[in-house]
Amino acid sequence: MGRQAKRFKIQSEKVAFDKKHRHTIGFNMERYEEAVENGMNQFEDIDHARDRVSEIKDKVINNLDKYLEQFEENFTKRGGKVIWARDGREAVRNIIEILEKNDAKLVVKSKSMTTEEIDLNKYVEAKGIENLETDLGEYIVQVAGERPYHIVTPAMHKSKEDVAKLFNEKFGTPVDSTPEFLTGYVRELLREKYTSADVGITGGNFLIADIGAVAVTENEGNALMSTSFPRVHIAVDGIEKIIPSVHDLHYIWPLLATRGTGQNISVYNTIFTGPRQEGEIDGPEEMYVILLDNGRSQLLADPELREALKCIRCGACLNECPVYRNIGGYTYDSVYSGPIGSIITPHLKGFKQYKHLSDACSLCRKCAEVCPVKINLPELHLINRRKATERGYNNISWNISMYGYKKVMLNRKILDISGGGMKNFAARTFGKGIWGPRRELPHISKRSFSKIWKSKK
Repeated sequence: MGRQAKRFKIQSEKVAFDKKHRHTIGFNMERYEEAVENGMNQFEDIDHARDRVSEIKDKVINNLDKYLEQFEENFTKRGGKVIWARDGREAVRNIIEILEKNDAKLVVKSKSMTTEEIDLNKYVEAKGIENLETDLGEYIVQVAGERPYHIVTPAMHKSKEDVAKLFNEKFGTPVDSTPEFLTGYVRELLREKYTSADVGITGGNFLIADIGAVAVTENEGNALMSTSFPRVHIAVDGIEKIIPSVHDLHYIWPLLATRGTGQNISVYNTIFTGPRQEGEIDGPEEMYVILLDNGRSQLLADPELREALKCIRCGACLNECPVYRNIGGYTYDSVYSGPIGSIITPHLKGFKQYKHLSDACSLCRKCAEVCPVKINLPELHLINRRKATERGYNNISWNISMYGYKKVMLNRKILDISGGGMKNFAARTFGKGIWGPRRELPHISKRSFSKIWKSKK
């Protein structure tokens, strides 16, 4: 078992038995489920809506090169600049060059899990540049010195009391502050930062090929503020974020909102088509889009796994996953956690080191039932497991035990010869560590079913 796998196992057990964590996550998940149930009422035929969006994303991943080139052509027509980055290091290097060229002292950021993927904050701060997250959840975890816990709700693991205590320690606000007070406090703090920032950095929910634009979905307006005042806007996006047409948003936006937060539609949906044009009164003087590969081409080249690139980052699979709800977001040691994270992380961060994430899937299929683009997530977990075996990444003891198990289970005579006593001994000897110290092993009958059946006949 590798270092990451051992850490995953230890952290999983620790978090699963943390009662405070379970209570906080359970409370937040209940609120999410109620909201989604109400939001689903807007759809007359939810399966038809999912089919439509799934078809759009299928079209994209099967013609990705064409749509990326179309996006670049149309975006640059309006004065935007596109930078292609093969990996995180290349993306960071280009972003730092832009910041230094513009003598940036303050950067405001909003709506970008992709920048978390490439660990951008660390490199920006190492250059002595102030770097501020402006989305409330992201700001809370930044103040706490943590990373986002969830791809949609970054501070889901914190209760309102946790946040009040954190702000009391960092800013001296009252320890019994209400969420409304703390939200107002952060709003006032950020207003000054927006107007003095040199560069705004965002992600993008979608890159629109036919008009060359970046579409950003949010509920707080911080992405709009982060791009209206600074002289430069940098959007950092994975290459899979492309959609063919602006008209596709008609289908995608409602599903993203409902599955992500339970809303009919998100509060702010903005389309950025480039830098400020003549006659416009706000917006950046320069706009860059960083198109990040970072392992995505590897997924795209695999016909069995490319389906994972259809993900629109709504977070529904995380919210429904019984494993995620028990072991939490940090256990995965990845920006992308839960079912979709367990599938793509091995291909983004190293298959041998992170193949254990797909082993943690229970195959309950809840994630596939709720995915708005109908990704067959359980099947992709099984494919990852098979590939790990084919590449020889499983440890020797596991391979030997599975070989023995297969031999016994495929041979009725051997199965009957090894009576209940031998089977119980084998289970106690080899199964206790796998089954876990807190659960009783099942007791196997002395007589097999086939023997009982024969005696009855």
